Amino acid sequence: MKLLIIRHGDPDYEHDSLTETGWMEATLLAERLFRTEKIKEFYVSPMGRARDTASLTLKKYGKTAMVMPWLREFNEALIKRPDVPDREMISWDWLPQDWTKELRFYDPEHWMDVDVFRESSVPETFHKVTSCLDEFLLNHGYHHEGNMFRVEHANSDTIALFCHFGVECVLLAHLLHISPMQLWHGFCAAPSSVTTIYTEERRKGSAQFRVASFGDISHLYAGDRSASFAARFAEIYGNGDRID
Repeated sequence: MKLLIIRHGDPDYEHDSLTETGWMEATLLAERLFRTEKIKEFYVSPMGRARDTASLTLKKYGKTAMVMPWLREFNEALIKRPDVPDREMISWDWLPQDWTKELRFYDPEHWMDVDVFRESSVPETFHKVTSCLDEFLLNHGYHHEGNMFRVEHANSDTIALFCHFGVECVLLAHLLHISPMQLWHGFCAAPSSVTTIYTEERRKGSAQFRVASFGDISHLYAGDRSASFAARFAEIYGNGDRID
């Protein structure tokens, strides 16, 4: 089985939709997916920017997508970030000089044991999302057991998930058994990017997931466009780009 985890196009967060650039990205994405992928099923976050992005691909395929609440952005579980203790912020956006000091954040078993997460709804939300992912995979033939997957119905289906960067990292962290903190802060999936992860069954009945590509935006290059800046921070402090 192959999963395509697709981030929405350049966002208009105020209206939970896409900017003009985002719609162009979604157009190029739809053309690429229709040309290169035989997608069997489509699933989408309930949030507008993901549904708008998916809409153009669905139109190409003449299909509909099932809305999955667990694919919404991972921004309901808020924390009091160490450098901003007076208000709650999303759990997956920390200053590097703060989170890198805590070795447990690199541990897939103990990253949630840090007080700032234990005192929030992050563990509950993380387990809810990953439990839904496991149920989803079981329905498609793969039973999560430990750090592997028992194959109950081997298949080569291609499944598309249209969602968001924060929750994409949660999904990958669970599939690969690594801390999402490393993905949230060490990787960047540009708007409309495609992450491809597929099963490998090297012994009959036992599979793992392996990432073939992360954050692919080749469709933008094919359309003579560069990646949107959303999800990134300033490359050089003071150059005018986002720092918070």
